[in-house]
Formats: sequence, structure tokens, C-alpha cells
Amino acid sequence: MRDKLKITVGAKTFSATLGDNAAATALKKLLPMTVEMTELNSNEKYFRLLSNLPANASNPGTIQVGDLMLYGSNTLVLFYESFSTAYTYTKIGRIDDASGLAAALGAGNVKVSFELE
Repeated sequence: MRDKLKITVGAKTFSATLGDNAAATALKKLLPMTVEMTELNSNEKYFRLLSNLPANASNPGTIQVGDLMLYGSNTLVLFYESFSTAYTYTKIGRIDDASGLAAALGAGNVKVSFELE
């Protein structure tokens, strides 16, 4: 069974399914955590972790709304728009139902809480 993650943005809570990989396992050890995520490119929020996670990056081709990825080895990225990409990421998980995610995250930097369900 895959682990479930609870992601809270303001009053809105999203459920996510974590992937079965070393990066997701390492992230679980950092939880719970509340971080200030920085706006980037009108399609993602990111946070630089204090420690590196195991990366196994590949190019997903297309980013989907609700993807939770690792960029490099220490940048946690939550995507709120779908788009094609040439960048490589390590997939950590995905929000099960991302409807309302963009509205909840808003246009600027935002505080986001991550915890195991």
C-alpha cells in the first residue's frame, strides 16, 4: 500500500499518494513540516529543503496539476498547472484530486503543511 500525504494550504486540505521510491521515503522522515513555498513561473511553488533527498531524476515530458516532485536533490516542488517540460525531476507523489489547488495556492508565496495521513 502506498502512503498517503495530507497537504494543507490555508483552509483547504488535499490528499496525495506518495510514490514508492527513495525520495518519497526520505521525505516521510521529515514530516510533519510546514514551509513557506515560493512562487515560480505562475505554475509551481517550491521550497529548498535543508537536507538532500535521494534523487533519481528523469524527464516526465508533461507536468500534471498536483505533481509533487523533487528538483535536483533538495528542492520540493508542487505544481498547480499542467505544461510540457524539458527539465528533469524525481517524482515524489501526486495530489489525488487537484481541483481547487491553483486557487488555494494563490499568486504569491504561500505557507503549506505536509503530514502523513
